[in-house]
Amino acid sequence: MKALVKRHRERGIWMEEVPMPEMGLNDVLIKVKKAAICGTDLHMYRWDDWSQTHTNPPFIQGHEFVGTVVDTGAGVRNVHVGDRVTAEGHIVCGHCRNCRRGMGHVCENTLSVGITRDGAFAEYVSIPESNIVRLKDSISDDFAAIMDPFGNATHTALAFPLLGEDVLITGAGLIGTMATGICRFAGAKNIVVTDINPIRLEIAKKMGATLTVDGSKGETVADAMFQLGIRGFDVGLEMSGAPAAFNDMVQHMYRGSNIAQLGILPSDTKVNWSDVIFNALTIKGITGRRMWETWYQMEQMLLGGLDLSPVITHHFKFDDFQKGFDIMDSGQCGKVILEIEK
Repeated sequence: MKALVKRHRERGIWMEEVPMPEMGLNDVLIKVKKAAICGTDLHMYRWDDWSQTHTNPPFIQGHEFVGTVVDTGAGVRNVHVGDRVTAEGHIVCGHCRNCRRGMGHVCENTLSVGITRDGAFAEYVSIPESNIVRLKDSISDDFAAIMDPFGNATHTALAFPLLGEDVLITGAGLIGTMATGICRFAGAKNIVVTDINPIRLEIAKKMGATLTVDGSKGETVADAMFQLGIRGFDVGLEMSGAPAAFNDMVQHMYRGSNIAQLGILPSDTKVNWSDVIFNALTIKGITGRRMWETWYQMEQMLLGGLDLSPVITHHFKFDDFQKGFDIMDSGQCGKVILEIEK
């Protein structure tokens, strides 16, 4: 079968003919229809510092996908051939302390599809039944293919109550723009989104931002607050991983407010901890999706009419994968989806 393999410890990704995935007793074989390029895939494509310390080539990349079940292991009971599915990308042990207390998203022994085991940038992928998500017919293939990052956005955005709150989102990448839509869907009062990429800020507007702040044009959060007549934000969603954006958020939170931190800040980031302490701010680190509460929340929002289509800007055929990675690398896009099934 065809697959996109991170073959070498250098920039790039390579299409190769590889063997079909091996299936275990409790595994499900899926024919992949569509797969989306994640920011993590871009990190690995660029072979940056994170990739060099967290991955071990060769392996097949890809963990955001939708497809159809074509075979099941002898131990599979609840998933059937013909089911349209996606999957949770974190494969957890089920036995460690965190798994047994309902915190599988921080399992001690997690394996990650497309990162620490072969993934879904392929014609077929094998996934344990326990990770399979069967899809309602009303959820489109495009939306199903991006449920993994939609889950990150959902986990972050719903970390704190939103109804009637003023929200600041730093970073208008895919997850930040989806979080904008979630905040609007959940009843936030004002939503301000900051970035330096005008294309992505336009997507944030389409997803329901009250105001956007383009730092490349000298626009500021303080100016947005003045326009809205507010003294600070009740909820902050930090999606950028940029130290300047994080510290700007800290400076503009209302006293006693909450920040959900998904963006990965550099280890040498300097923070004025006095501002955090004396303003009684709560900062909550977010990773992955809560299993399985976040998935139920995602499904209900999609069934309830939340429209993610503005965040999807490009589709490419599987053989044209390089065009997809090039546009992702340029930053001049929203979500990029590869059409794998012909």
